[in-house]
Parts: sequence; C-alpha cells; structure tokens
Amino acid sequence: MNGFALRHVSHAFRGERVVPVLDDVSLEAEAGTFVSIVGPSGCGKSTLLRILAGLLTPETGEAEVAGRNAAGHPGLAAFMPQKDLLLPWRRALANATLGAEIAGVSRRQAREEALALFEPFGLAGFERAWPAQLSGGMRQRLALLRTFLTPGGTLLLDEPFGALDAITRREMQAWLQEVWLRHGRTVLFVTHDVEEALLLSDRVAVMSPRPGRIATVVDAPFARPRRSEIVTEAAFVARKAALLAALDDAMRMGEGAHPPAGRAPGHPLG
Repeated sequence: MNGFALRHVSHAFRGERVVPVLDDVSLEAEAGTFVSIVGPSGCGKSTLLRILAGLLTPETGEAEVAGRNAAGHPGLAAFMPQKDLLLPWRRALANATLGAEIAGVSRRQAREEALALFEPFGLAGFERAWPAQLSGGMRQRLALLRTFLTPGGTLLLDEPFGALDAITRREMQAWLQEVWLRHGRTVLFVTHDVEEALLLSDRVAVMSPRPGRIATVVDAPFARPRRSEIVTEAAFVARKAALLAALDDAMRMGEGAHPPAGRAPGHPLG
C-alpha cells in the first residue's frame, strides 16, 4: 500500500504557553488517490503534512505512509513546502536531483531520471538554467519535479500554487492533473482555494479552526481528465457551494468549540 493514514492525531506546540494545533484528526487515502485539505489559516494543515513527512512526531495518534510508521522516519513521503526553496547556486538539473541524491539515489541515476522528465514537466531546454532565470511557474514545476523524483509513493504538497498569478495558477492546475494521471502517485494537497481543491481532487477534507479537526469530507465525483471549463458547469458549481457551506459550518463549529488562541512565536501552524 502506497497510501497514507492519520489516526486520532492530536498535537500541541509547547513553549511559554501551550498552543493546541490538532485534535483527534483521522484521514486515510488509498494508493493513487488525490486528496486535498482546505481550512482557515492556522488550523494545522501544514502541521499534518510535516507529521506525514516524518519531520514532526504527534503527541498522540498514528501517522503511516505506505503502511509504515511515519513518526520520526522522514523520507517515506516526498514533501514540497509552500516556498520552492530552490538553491540559487545549483542549476535546474542539479536542483531537480537534490531530493533523490539526499535519499541515497546515485547522482548518475538521479540525473538520468530527471532528464527524462524535463520535457513532460515543461522544462525542456532549461536543464542548465539558474533558478533566477526561471519564471514563477517554471520554478514551481522544478520544485515539484524535485519532489516527484524523491523516492516514495506519496506526495505532500503544501500550497504549491499559492504565490502564482491567476493565469499561471490555472496552467499549473491543468499540468499537475496531467502529470498525476500519467504517473498515479498518491497526493495530499493543501490549499486555501476551494475551487482548486475540487478541480484536482478525488476527495476534499474540510478542517475546523485551531485546534484543527476534520469537520467533513466532500467527494469530487467528476470524470477525468477535468477541463478548466468544468468550474462553470452546474454540477461543479453545486458541489462547490456544498463545500463552501461545509467550510462555513466548520468555522462556526470552531468559534463555538475553541477559545481564541494566538500563534506562538516560531510555530508553523499552517
């Protein structure tokens, strides 16, 4: 199994005061499934990705990737944070192979695999370009290629298109769907964009305000591949309205259930 599972995960950041972040979160996905998470800022979306990436051990609960315990075991899933984090002193090809090399793949093998994917990732001809020479969309594709080449069947993508303009973002959504359909990786995708979540996903999990809970999960039962024009069709618009209503309900639930808590300095609540 190359999917992932979160079972009754709770976590709090502890410093000068305790900041509860996640409360009894359970979410599972079978291999090859595309799942998105939407929710208000600070509800723990990024924290969930860091737990599955093995970068953070939850205080309670279980996190598994491909049937293995992810807590304290980085490398079971490939993780792409919000910023592309390309190294300015490495050319595009060298940036693409970085994750695979760190994971133990030989430099030669990593380069061969990367070169074979530069064209389908829309980067052909830019193998020797410096990051500063690439557009925003190309930088995101390169960062995603680096993530894709990192061993592991599950991709954890934290708002990868959040900083892009609307036109580039639309292009990247279509491109990501094409790459995902071709290669069939399991994806957990964090976004603030409800429309983007429905367009790309099989299921969308809605989180409540901090401490984050899974308030509901909404299916996206639309045939693939999905054209960008689907967002204007009646069935899509109705499902988007249902998802927005679920998000509003989650916000009200959070306001009633959780006292307001400020963000503790230095804690990436997501």
